[in-house]
Amino acid sequence: MIYEMTYQVRVTNFNKGLMWYKTLLNREPDFVPHEGFAEWELIPGCWLQVAEGTPANGSGPIRLGVLSIEEERNRMVEELNVDESFEIFSREEVPVKWATFTDPWGNRLGFFEYIDENEKNKRIQTL
Repeated sequence: MIYEMTYQVRVTNFNKGLMWYKTLLNREPDFVPHEGFAEWELIPGCWLQVAEGTPANGSGPIRLGVLSIEEERNRMVEELNVDESFEIFSREEVPVKWATFTDPWGNRLGFFEYIDENEKNKRIQTL
């Protein structure tokens, strides 16, 4: 039985990485067990770990569900200097729109937003 998950990204400069991810997530980490490592529980049982180390090539992306993908893209551009050209995609047969970008260490991240408001609200209520 799987009941939790973690996803780890590595950054070469932990202090800069910690600040970057604190800004991305709009909050302090939930758990800092030792130097060079921090974790956020994004939703119950789902943890994002930021660790000092060499980023893995080609990993990810981890995409985070958001209420407004356009607002989050604008915030990333303004607050974290993410390249504003990262594109938002959608396809008729897919119930979400999505976008992918990278952090300064090359880790691939992204956002997704449910297109149907009823589906979005139903997903949020389960939390």
